[in-house]
Amino acid sequence: MEIIKEFGSKTFSSLKIRNYRLYFLGQGLSQCGNWMHIVALGWLVLELTGSGAALGSVLAFRFAPMLLGGLFAGIIVDRFDKRRILYVTQSLFSLLALCLSILVYTDTIQIWMLFANALIIGLIDVVDNPTRQTFVHGMVGRDNVRNAVTLSSTQANLARALGPLIAGSLIASVGIAFCFFVNAVSFGAVLIVLSLMRESEFHREHSEHKALGHILEVLSYVASMPIIRTVLLVMAAIGAFSYEFQVSLPLLAQQTFSGAAADYAALLSAMGAGSVAGGLFAASRHRIAPHEFVISALLFGLSIVLTSIMPTLSLAIVGMMFVGFFSINLTSLGNTMIQLDAAAHMRGRVMSLWAMSIFGSTLIGGPIIGLIGQYAGARWGLALGGVVAIFAGLYAARTLLKKDETQPLPDVEFESEDSTAENLKL
Repeated sequence: MEIIKEFGSKTFSSLKIRNYRLYFLGQGLSQCGNWMHIVALGWLVLELTGSGAALGSVLAFRFAPMLLGGLFAGIIVDRFDKRRILYVTQSLFSLLALCLSILVYTDTIQIWMLFANALIIGLIDVVDNPTRQTFVHGMVGRDNVRNAVTLSSTQANLARALGPLIAGSLIASVGIAFCFFVNAVSFGAVLIVLSLMRESEFHREHSEHKALGHILEVLSYVASMPIIRTVLLVMAAIGAFSYEFQVSLPLLAQQTFSGAAADYAALLSAMGAGSVAGGLFAASRHRIAPHEFVISALLFGLSIVLTSIMPTLSLAIVGMMFVGFFSINLTSLGNTMIQLDAAAHMRGRVMSLWAMSIFGSTLIGGPIIGLIGQYAGARWGLALGGVVAIFAGLYAARTLLKKDETQPLPDVEFESEDSTAENLKL
């Protein structure tokens, strides 16, 4: 009993912090709506065009701003109050989802509208994503950052398990438009919890006062930090080719297994379920070492390759559970390693590069995976991502294992440096 109690205390330690607990709840509801949106969008593109290349291109438009404007976004994140930024970005996301719902419901949607919608969402997300990454650090402090990052990833993947299942049911019963509508409403949960947070309980660091306007400064900084540089390069390769599940899985369900939207949803849900299990495992561990990142990358790639050759949909669903398990370990480890290694005055811009690596690289990989899936077969597009992840893990091993030191993270609640400073910004 004591062992179970200790496991629970370590695994969910960040939830003792009120601001993070509120954020965790709001994001959980919003992420569920987001995954409903993802399933609906992928299936809508295939219904309108029947083209894997078109699906990959829509995603390229979605993530192009992340690649092209990520460094500028980091400056905004470092300079302005993060909670106020989130008020704006989450409200705009809600409005765009509502507009898309109306267009689909009235049967006036056209493929060019999806490209435009994807581009606008990408422009907003280029600021929203690194803001949310660093906002977690501000809520929980350094000592709880890995636990909070992992719990947030676990929450997102629990939403990945539930959201697609709901989306599949809605698409089959009332139509695609209602998935977008539910997503629009779900952003309201985030806005509510942001308003309930206590300003005095945010954690602040005394950062160096440096000019933020020099874009090349962060590139020079990252180049001088071996761990950050290696992790970002590895995640850029994996982001470009391995994390294109929004392209490869709909094609796998439709073309390879002759399935419907519910089958695509089942593949995503299985990945989410595996990620929840992997996230709980990762959150219970309070040490971090480079070899863990290397092993996670290798196992992630191997699980993708094995899933791509599964002969039936049922076995592919099982394979996606393992993909999800190793995926969340990989991203939580990489995220934590670079946040802990980055200086406070650089963290926002470094996390922008993290977002650029994972999401912005879809501008390159999305269309390629779509073309491979359309003309060579969905299995080949999925397998390519696995092979790339394996080679990326081998590259990481050459660099990171030269200084493989386990870094323990104390499992204590981080005390605010100035708990009375209610009017100070993050």
